[in-house]
Amino acid sequence: MKTNPYATETRYVTVGDRQIATDQEGYIQNMGEWSEDYARALAKQDGLELTDEHWQIIRFIREFEATHQVQPQVRTMIKHFTVLWGQERGNNHYLHDLFPRGGPQKQGNRLAGVRRTKGEH
Repeated sequence: MKTNPYATETRYVTVGDRQIATDQEGYIQNMGEWSEDYARALAKQDGLELTDEHWQIIRFIREFEATHQVQPQVRTMIKHFTVLWGQERGNNHYLHDLFPRGGPQKQGNRLAGVRRTKGEH
């Protein structure tokens, strides 16, 4: 279990009949409680409907974090998704359009159930 050491306040996301704790910014408290249903519930709170592209990014973030024990930087995501989707959709603007509340590094990390990036305010 990886709990959030930066939490100063606890909020909750309802997933089915469970309450999943987040910090004051919506980052999951216990990373072991993450599920796709959690991501859907959090996205709904954000007014975001998750598409296949969102899921590709969420899964990329989760796999990268599991492999490297750190979240991917935006430039890493841009490089990956430019190869996968081409320059029109793999760029910084498009990724931020998909995740309008903080881009793929903030909103994407929250939905993927990983911590805030180092140096994030």
